[in-house]
Amino acid sequence: MKQKYKFSLLSVVFYLAIVLTGCSSGKQADVFPDGTEISAWFSDTTKVQLSDLGTQYNILDFGILNDSTVVQTEVLQKIIDRASNEGGGVIVVPKGTFKSGALFFKPKTHLYLAEGAVLKGSESISDYPNIPSRMEGQSLDYFAALINAYGVDGFTISGKGTIDGNGLTYWEAFWQRRKENAKCTNLEVSRPRLVFVWDCDNVQVQDVKLHNSGFWTSHYYQCNNVKILDLHIFSPHQPVKAPSTDAIDIDVCSNVLVKGCYMSVNDDAIALKGGKGPWADTDSTNGENTNIIIEDCEFGFCHSALTCGSESIHNKNVLMRNCTVDEAKRLLWLKMRPDTPQKYEYITVENIKGQAHSMIYVKPWTQFFDLKGREEVPLSYSENITLKDIDLDCNVFFDIAITEHDRLSDFTFENLTIKAEKDAYDEGLIDGLTFSNVVVNGKQVTIQN
Repeated sequence: MKQKYKFSLLSVVFYLAIVLTGCSSGKQADVFPDGTEISAWFSDTTKVQLSDLGTQYNILDFGILNDSTVVQTEVLQKIIDRASNEGGGVIVVPKGTFKSGALFFKPKTHLYLAEGAVLKGSESISDYPNIPSRMEGQSLDYFAALINAYGVDGFTISGKGTIDGNGLTYWEAFWQRRKENAKCTNLEVSRPRLVFVWDCDNVQVQDVKLHNSGFWTSHYYQCNNVKILDLHIFSPHQPVKAPSTDAIDIDVCSNVLVKGCYMSVNDDAIALKGGKGPWADTDSTNGENTNIIIEDCEFGFCHSALTCGSESIHNKNVLMRNCTVDEAKRLLWLKMRPDTPQKYEYITVENIKGQAHSMIYVKPWTQFFDLKGREEVPLSYSENITLKDIDLDCNVFFDIAITEHDRLSDFTFENLTIKAEKDAYDEGLIDGLTFSNVVVNGKQVTIQN
């Protein structure tokens, strides 16, 4: 009897040791900022294999010239159409440089760029038709992107090659227009995006280089279950600035994973869009972004690593973690647009190292402000925002200035080690600001009231 009891006691002790070891290792249930469980889908980063994409359509086998000076849109589109008509497959771009205008992928078709392959955009806007589209929080007619996928569930872009927007002509035209009219809008100068994916589910873009876009680099609108893995996204900020070349624009999407990417562009790296205007929340073409994870990424020069806005009505459950920043203007930017009802909630930025001008930046965004006859200014809310486990050199620690139409609440700063030229903070701007182990310029800072 004693021996049986001894065995049971040892079993309990052994079980508790396992439990305590698991706890001490720092592993916790993986949850979104609002406490809901992160599904296993986010941890599956299996790469798409070329051999699994069906029939391979090597473009050189269908009349394409290995000539970087010839625009070959028509022939390339016929290859895509043929693949779709024959039951689907993958368009293979081999080593070499091939120039094209807008291409439209069809159901069950994919794009693969071999190492050394360059699909280069035409510098003539006439090669990008003006069609129903989505830009800057509006549903409107606009120029097609270089790569377009509308309603292509399961669409993939893969390979080690490059999609190059060849954007210099468009950048120069934009800056010339700005010299002529400093108040010109982004849409006044005709420029194509690099990649536009609309109304597609189960999308995966992996390993490719997205360079030199004429406008936004990659734009995902009304999509669900999107994985963006190990991309290299670049557009220059000197000697000629590549204007509005956002790396990744997420626009009315749910379940998005951005992992292992490098981003350096002359605008926001990752921007959450969704609509703008005084009645944006009643427009069925607008909507929220939910369940967004950004992890293991590296940010070079950009206006902000993570931005909510400027065309955005609701972002919820956004988690950015395990990233480095260098030359970023801002780590987290909450654009409070005074002509649009907004709600940014349950956003966590954690385990970040590097350098940025501002750690957190929350200010009104008044560019092209238009109430369109609405008498009262809509309110905007940011709540349950957490920054934790951050080691950052910056110019400004707490870059926040709001209006009477903005409501900030429940911000948590936890385990921060900050070096900042400007270390002041105004706790009165936020209803429910919490500091826990926040060290700025070597000194512990606390909430005074």
